[in-house]
Amino acid sequence: MGVREVKRLKVLISAYACEPEKGSESGVGWNVALQMAKYHDVWVITRSNNRSSIEAALKRCDQPKPHFLYYDLPKWIRFWKKGGRGVRAYYYMWQMGILILIRSLHRTMNFELIHHVTFVKFWTPSFLSFLPIPFLWGPIGGGDTTPVVLRTELDFKSKMYETGRHLALWIGEHDPFVWRTAARSRMGIATTKETACRLRKLGVSNIKLYGEAGLEMSAIAQLTQSSKRSDSSFRFVTIGRLLGFKGVFLALRAFAQANLLHCEYWIIGDGPDRRRLEKLVESLGIAERVKFFGEIPRSKVLSKLGECNVLVHPSFHESGGWVCLEAMAAARPVICLDHSGPATQVTDKTGILISVNSTEQVLRDMGEAMQKLAYTPFLCEQMGRAGRERVLQDYSWDSKVDVLNEFYHEVALQGSP
Repeated sequence: MGVREVKRLKVLISAYACEPEKGSESGVGWNVALQMAKYHDVWVITRSNNRSSIEAALKRCDQPKPHFLYYDLPKWIRFWKKGGRGVRAYYYMWQMGILILIRSLHRTMNFELIHHVTFVKFWTPSFLSFLPIPFLWGPIGGGDTTPVVLRTELDFKSKMYETGRHLALWIGEHDPFVWRTAARSRMGIATTKETACRLRKLGVSNIKLYGEAGLEMSAIAQLTQSSKRSDSSFRFVTIGRLLGFKGVFLALRAFAQANLLHCEYWIIGDGPDRRRLEKLVESLGIAERVKFFGEIPRSKVLSKLGECNVLVHPSFHESGGWVCLEAMAAARPVICLDHSGPATQVTDKTGILISVNSTEQVLRDMGEAMQKLAYTPFLCEQMGRAGRERVLQDYSWDSKVDVLNEFYHEVALQGSP
């Protein structure tokens, strides 16, 4: 289905995170801007440190291009921000700063729509919503939390992390500027049902459920190529940062209970939980069948994914879940919890969703899912094909533009709040 011919809008996109050829939020900012520039006159406000990669990519671009504006706070404000330190406070103040810039620009440009794209956390306001312009908020995530029945399984550090995260959500939900952003949004795009519920409580009246994650066609082609197997070994794989809430320890316990002596479990990624996981596999007696690869270059990650049969993604909460889409694009079925972002991507045709009622039930069902796929390779192939088709139909950036374009015109027709 192509995008129908409709009026080109003059659109401003707020994308604090925005970089070409990146995943996560940076990839969302870039791809939304690039795709929507095909059908609208798009200006993007982002940070100066994204400039070099953006301008290099624009030189290679042979389609209508978005216009980029770069803004940073004064040095005396940003000197203390380094890496992840202070990024949330800086982002909050950055949002205030761009309001002054865009208010002045709007007097000459007369924007017809403002779209806040990144960051995607719902508990931080977008001050551009205060302008007299139709405002689209989203995709917005961050409303997902660890299921209550699994919280006792976390170690002390992970519990402290979850406590801090809950506090951040509570503060955000009591921020008057967040409430005002919600009230002035003509539409809120929620990445998960859990976030949609929180947006509704904040007062967003028009909510659409639509994930932020997507893949470029070049990435899908690369994943398709990497999916070719060179041996007959059956392997499960988990990819990502090794943090407590990622639930890898639970997947390893399920793997041990499944007693799949002919299978291997590969873990790609690094993080604070690695040492705990290494001790766990020793105590479970599965060390000979579990391999830790640490953090490796993306090209090698894709190669390793192609050497495995099934992605196990046991994360307790996650708005996006890019790795699930990458596995599906590589024709690999996914085992994940029936909760949060991955549950909106994976279906019973492309993987196995594990309901969350108790720790014992999750371990039992996850182990049985591993056994089912390990002993029925034709089912893996069937789910893999269905997964690739789903990504091409619903999660390639070329296909997502249809939905976003409909959202744009629905919001623009409603007029200013």
